[in-house]
Amino acid sequence: VKRYQLLSPGDKVAVCISGGKDSVVLAKLMQELQKHSEFPFELVFLVMDPGYNAENRKKIEENAEFLGIPITVFETDIFSVADKTEQNPCYLCARMRRGHLYAKAKELGCNTVALGHHFDDVVETFMLNLFFEGRLGCFQPVTYLSRIDLQLIRPMIYMPEKDVRYFASKA
Repeated sequence: VKRYQLLSPGDKVAVCISGGKDSVVLAKLMQELQKHSEFPFELVFLVMDPGYNAENRKKIEENAEFLGIPITVFETDIFSVADKTEQNPCYLCARMRRGHLYAKAKELGCNTVALGHHFDDVVETFMLNLFFEGRLGCFQPVTYLSRIDLQLIRPMIYMPEKDVRYFASKA
């Protein structure tokens, strides 16, 4: 966080939660960071419902309540839209999810979005880019999205997945 200056005083950060271990661990780490930070910043725990069934959504809400994460849930129709395409529904779904998350973060007054990518995600993305696109590249710890004036941060980029799994098992 310090090396890449992921946070600044007064930031309002949308911590994106999918319900999986990576994003839930990120949420808990961001809560701890906020408690012990040298400067104030706000957190909004954002959950997008892309069309979950009632059971899955209830599970996310119950887990968040149990862990003391005050989530803000908003609904979209991403699953139904992506399901209708014959092209590449995974690609469409991912792009639509990001677009909805960024738009909701802006609507809520956030200037930063935090994602739960960890070190293993970095390596996997690098290898996918190399093998399937023939290029060397990966995402950065911090990216400025000029088109929508939003900073995207990945605070767990140095954390291996085994540590994420360990932390999640203790929560």
